[in-house]
Formats: sequence, C-alpha cells, structure tokens
Amino acid sequence: MLAWLAATEADIVCVQETRATDEQTSAALAPALAEGWCLAHAEPESKGRAGVAILSRRAPDAVRIGFGSTEFGASGRYLEADFGDVTVASVYVHSGDAGTPRQDEKYRYMAELGAYLTARTGDFVVSGDWNIAHTERDLKNWKGNLKSAGFLPEERAWIDELLAAGYVDVVRKLHPEVDGPYSWWSYRGRAFDNDTGWRIDYQLARGDLAARAKQAVVDRAAAYDQRWSDHAPVTVQYR
Repeated sequence: MLAWLAATEADIVCVQETRATDEQTSAALAPALAEGWCLAHAEPESKGRAGVAILSRRAPDAVRIGFGSTEFGASGRYLEADFGDVTVASVYVHSGDAGTPRQDEKYRYMAELGAYLTARTGDFVVSGDWNIAHTERDLKNWKGNLKSAGFLPEERAWIDELLAAGYVDVVRKLHPEVDGPYSWWSYRGRAFDNDTGWRIDYQLARGDLAARAKQAVVDRAAAYDQRWSDHAPVTVQYR
C-alpha cells in the first residue's frame, strides 16, 4: 500500500478495514505521513475488526467520527472530513451472513446509515467498502449468489433507495454498460486470475460534485502476487 500511495495522483484516499488502533495505523503509515500525507482515523471498539481512515494531501478543515448512532458510534465504520465546500466520507458496511444475527446487525447499520446519508446536502461523496453488489453487472457469478449476503434483495433495494435520494454511483455512471469493473476478488481458487470478482467498492456522490466525475479506474494489480489486498483501489477524478 505504501508503494501505491507514493505513486497515486489522488488528493484524498479513503481506507477501510484498518483493523487497528490509532497508534498502530499511524505507525504502519509512518513513511507516507513523513512524505506529507495527513491521517484521520476512526479506530474500532472491537479489536481486529473494521476501522476506517482518510488520508489527504492537506489537513481537513474538520473531521467527524460516526454519524450519531448509539449502537455503531464506536464501531470504526464511518468517518467524514471537510475540505472547503466538499465533504468526503469513508464508510465500511460489514459483510453479513444470510439468516444470521450478523445479517440482522448489517440491516440495522444500513437503516441508520441510510437515514443519515439521505439527509445530507451539498457537495458530498461517501466512498468505501459497501459489501453489496447492486446489480447483476456488479458480480461475475450473480446466478450462484442470489441467496448470498452481499446480493440479497433487501441489500440491493437499499442501494436503490440511496440513488433515489439523489446519490450517483459515479463509477457506474462512467462505465454504464460493462460487467464490473470489479474491485474485489476472493483469495480462494483462481478468482483473481479469472476476473471472477465483485464490484462492492463504490463512490456515491451528490450535489454538483457528482456531475463533475470525469474518469474512474480500478487499480487492479498486474498479477496475483502483486496484490496488497483482496480489494483494489477505485480512483475517481472530479473536474
């Protein structure tokens, strides 16, 4: 990741699943911070789970952890920062397991997050790991996952609601008729080599910012052994 940060032209980088404390995250990213990156981090209350961060080339004007939830306020799943008139959020929607309490928890989180996001106004982009493939174009093996967490009707409908509330899936807007571009591949089997992936990492933007999205790329590693995560960075350029 440090090599990628040194090469990227991104001004702001949203990170999910740090699975670390503030101190551990700062230590891991020390070389990048020494090069001038600024770090905001929301550490998780559950050790080794979640954790989100925002790296930026200049210090944000303000940082807020969480979105006012009593249950999830300290879970390390949401962080937002202001940069002038633009607010950028890093979000982690955890993976579920259909028909289990873990899926019930995911739905509770989605309900609270959705209410917060739909109330937002202005230039705003929320970027992260949503663990939901919205349409059949967003995962290779959609027929085999119709009853799987991450592609359940209730999850997909929730994305519909966010889009109906004014958000734009800017990657899909820029790549309207393609399968993918996928951003996550299982470490099992040959999923990466065969591009049997999922598109679960979104940038949802609203306001004038959404209309200014001009290019989106997935920084997919050239080969399996060059990956530094089972996700690949999704980079969007805005005018």
